[in-house]
Amino acid sequence: MVHQAQLAQIQSGQGFIAALDQSGGSTPKALRQYGVTDEAYTNDDEMFALMHGMRSRIVSSPAFTGEKVVGAILFEMTMDRQIEGRPAAEALWQNHGVVPFLKVDKGLRDLHNGVQLMKPIDGLDTLLQRAVDAGMFGTKMRSVIAEANPDGINAIVVQQFEIGKQILSHGLVPILEPEVSIAIADKAEAENLLLIALTKALDALPADQQVMLKLTLPETPNQYLSLVNHPRVLRIVALSGGYDRTEANARLAQNTGIIASFSRALTEGLSADQSDDAFHAHLAATVDSIYQASVAG
Repeated sequence: MVHQAQLAQIQSGQGFIAALDQSGGSTPKALRQYGVTDEAYTNDDEMFALMHGMRSRIVSSPAFTGEKVVGAILFEMTMDRQIEGRPAAEALWQNHGVVPFLKVDKGLRDLHNGVQLMKPIDGLDTLLQRAVDAGMFGTKMRSVIAEANPDGINAIVVQQFEIGKQILSHGLVPILEPEVSIAIADKAEAENLLLIALTKALDALPADQQVMLKLTLPETPNQYLSLVNHPRVLRIVALSGGYDRTEANARLAQNTGIIASFSRALTEGLSADQSDDAFHAHLAATVDSIYQASVAG
């Protein structure tokens, strides 16, 4: 069952959702950004242990609390590990007042019709039950739109909502993430097509169901305002998508009712060799800047 205090925080809390869910493909890049070179580990276990150390350091920082960070998205291995001597989801909520989400997708298929659908998520029901048992509030899963192709965009939205309904059946709140690549020339057109497809899918949801959406910061401010106000949408969050923090914050502030769910923009400037004081001070300034952009809309 959905935790009512967590539901209230996600629905109306002031702040943003931290994306701490880098997985196999994106972990080396995230570690390099953190100042940990590829030579620092020899296998995946060592790599993920270093990544967990980075995530734990962020979560344990005095700035990482529900006052400005309303939620955090975790990778499956993080859910299975401990932070501050407690299971990760429990530490987030009990120690810091941060609502935990779990990344459930298993990566992307090859490009087809201008999009990358999600690969099959084998054992999803088992994973969702583990998430419930671990105290997760919701989930997140990502697809990618690489061109303004109506067939591809419709296929992405159909897949996201089909799996989203499976997630809802477990009492979890799904974050659906049909990411529009910031590098494409027809980004604005793709966003128009996405708005149409999302609206149709949301209108078809039963009245007692709500999802969250994680969307690329749009070319047109308030592109998704009608979705912000849609009764089937619990909250819309924005991904930074490769924009640096300054640009991501500026774009976010132009979109009413949308809060951040940044990954790279959150960890930008953090380094493994920083002293704890320097690390905490930098993270506090970052958290505050993303918080201010999130509440500005």
